[in-house]
Amino acid sequence: MPIIIPKDLPAHEKLRTENIFVMDTVRAVTQDIRAIEIAIVNLMPTKVETETQLMRLLGNTPLQVNITLINTATYTSKNISAGHMQRFYRSLDEVKDKKFDGLILTGAPVENLEFEQVAYWEELDRILDFADKNATSSIYICWGAQAALYKYYGIEKVPLEKKLFGVYPCHSVVRNDPLMKGLDDTFYVPHSRYTGLNEKAVYNCKGLKVLAVGEKPGLTIIKSADDKKFFFTGHAEYDRDTLKREYLRDVEKGLDIEPPENYFIDGDIDKIRMSWKSTANLLFYNWLNYYVYQVTPFILQD
Repeated sequence: MPIIIPKDLPAHEKLRTENIFVMDTVRAVTQDIRAIEIAIVNLMPTKVETETQLMRLLGNTPLQVNITLINTATYTSKNISAGHMQRFYRSLDEVKDKKFDGLILTGAPVENLEFEQVAYWEELDRILDFADKNATSSIYICWGAQAALYKYYGIEKVPLEKKLFGVYPCHSVVRNDPLMKGLDDTFYVPHSRYTGLNEKAVYNCKGLKVLAVGEKPGLTIIKSADDKKFFFTGHAEYDRDTLKREYLRDVEKGLDIEPPENYFIDGDIDKIRMSWKSTANLLFYNWLNYYVYQVTPFILQD
């Protein structure tokens, strides 16, 4: 089944050429089916790339998925046209009375700031309250995961000695959790961050359950005890060349950055080993199936 997005959204043509089943909103209303409603709160500066990455994964299921893109009204992105944001995005105030089957909050390049120093923190605090009350299940990614863990459980982030940057092996620490169904004993996830989590606080929190860890990245996937919140500290959604583009960007800025680990083949930046594609597809497929579709009410509105 398709994801439902406007025909003029840049991701539409990109995904269509990849044989991802997309459907425009005009055609969707003629089908007698209740689509799964998913909100994407996109905090990344690379708006179009992130939209496409997440929609690609959400389109890899038998479900019809209707996408609502949400942005922060208190902060204007400098890397995307105002026309794109006005055409395709909604503010919290515009969706505050709507219910969603699922919600995804992306990362953001603000991890070296204290949470309260982030320009849109007060609005994000309200968005997290909204997600808790109005979404059946939510995924929080990278800094988004850190922000949500801080908001909901008081878990602090901690600085790393240097940027965790590369693709790292991870493994499940639980048996038979539906989110991990089909994953290999060892699977790979890209990471790109300067901060980690207070892992002791996570393990001591009765409201949280660790699902996957890695020797280098540490806690990789965490969920809430009620199965409503999922925290991904890495970026399984990344494209093949996303880490390459981040690396070249940082080099151009003159930052002290090493090449991403376990990524370039024989150190050649034109040869990339993509080892996480199946992991990404399974994680989002399993989330949509087991933690959204099978538990969400047929009628979303109260």
